[in-house]
Amino acid sequence: MPNGLIACGLLPAVLLVAGSAVADTIYVSNEKDNTITVIDGASLAPVKTIPVGERPRGITLSKDAKSLYICASDSDHIEVLDLNSDKVVRTLPSGPDPEYFALDPGGKLLYVANEDNNLVTIVDAGRGEVVTEIPVGIEPEGMGVSPDGKYLVNTSETTNMAHVIDTAKRQVVANILVDSRPRRAVWTADGAQFWVSAEIGGTVSVIDAAKREIVKRITFAVPGVPSEAIQPVGIAITRDRKLAFVALGPANRVAVVDAQSYEVLKYLLVGQRVWSLAFNSDQSRVYTTNGVSNDVSVIDVESRKVIKSVPVGQAPWGVVSRP
Repeated sequence: MPNGLIACGLLPAVLLVAGSAVADTIYVSNEKDNTITVIDGASLAPVKTIPVGERPRGITLSKDAKSLYICASDSDHIEVLDLNSDKVVRTLPSGPDPEYFALDPGGKLLYVANEDNNLVTIVDAGRGEVVTEIPVGIEPEGMGVSPDGKYLVNTSETTNMAHVIDTAKRQVVANILVDSRPRRAVWTADGAQFWVSAEIGGTVSVIDAAKREIVKRITFAVPGVPSEAIQPVGIAITRDRKLAFVALGPANRVAVVDAQSYEVLKYLLVGQRVWSLAFNSDQSRVYTTNGVSNDVSVIDVESRKVIKSVPVGQAPWGVVSRP
């Protein structure tokens, strides 16, 4: 917990806010020590460390929330962690260096970004087979599936594009130029927009999904922080599309954005090199991975305050919350 909270005598209030959220379990991938840290959502304390494959980065829950899929990047495969036994029970083919992925709404297909060979690999998770590979731009990473499952957006870090893929045709149907080094693509719950973060460009592009046009470029300015340190990566947008949270990398801040007006409302000081974001199930909290300070920051959505810092493994990268 931030020391300033204790010094100001705010500890009881903080614990009250923290305890009011829906109980959940948080899973964090630690890319430098090849582990998953398990955090209890009630106590906000780490309760278990699970060894997994080499350099775990992207993680996502199965549709039934009984398994955790893990991009074991340096092992060149995807691991399936059974969340009852906390053991890796299967591996799936993925193509080389899987970094990030998305699960289709039906829970059957994984769309995997293969950074080394500029492909999106589609994997049938049930059969454990590669279905097909789709050529995209250079260094693909971000993967976002539309709520209806009809479209996939992949970002290519070097080509500086968001590629829109028709999931039925399994081909690229649009290329949208965004700012430098795009990292994530996140859809709004209504499917009307997807937001793309540009790490080096320092912006988030809000894209109209029907027109496939940028309607707004959100910029950030943190007092006392040089512009080159403001590097947007992770994005989390509330289901009602009222608020968005944007991780700003080495700026060590999360921006709170009005998702209707696109105005930045607040900057929250979190851990060092904030990277990925995840809501809990009722969206009362946002969890952040802080890759240099080796911790997770817990943000209370209603108060828009950081309520706790939780130590995890080395270089935390991905985060998910399980109800």
